[in-house]
Amino acid sequence: MIIRAATIHDVPQVAEMVGELLAEIMARIGVQAFNFDLAATVDRLGAFISQEKYFVFGAWDGDAPAGFIALYESYALYAEGAFGTIPELYVRPEYRSKELGTQLVARARTFGDARGWKRLEVTTPPLPEVDKTLAFYEREGFAITGGRKLKLALQ
Repeated sequence: MIIRAATIHDVPQVAEMVGELLAEIMARIGVQAFNFDLAATVDRLGAFISQEKYFVFGAWDGDAPAGFIALYESYALYAEGAFGTIPELYVRPEYRSKELGTQLVARARTFGDARGWKRLEVTTPPLPEVDKTLAFYEREGFAITGGRKLKLALQ
């Protein structure tokens, strides 16, 4: 298994895995929470990577994509400067329980350290359907900080 920065050439495969991730989340929670469009996701991801607004590290089993972690840089006074946010982390089912998620988080830590980030943040919904995900992040050293993620649609 090789973990490396995704390039513009990897965008279609990563976008496909994003669709798998969102479908899995919606199946677990029983709510149509996302509107996934593969072509639009390919375009958006390509632009984000090209503009260095989004950093993706993929895990590759030969030519087969096995999973990925995405990061973006944020700034906040409470975080004492720059920090990274993990909006997506996904490992295909056949690669789970093989420490691949741990390896992807380790790659994100190394990347964040190199950029001078003070921390990494991730949000998981407070639902029993994602308790395994929460437990994974806690094993990786993430701590629950309280609060709730809220959103306001602008368009």
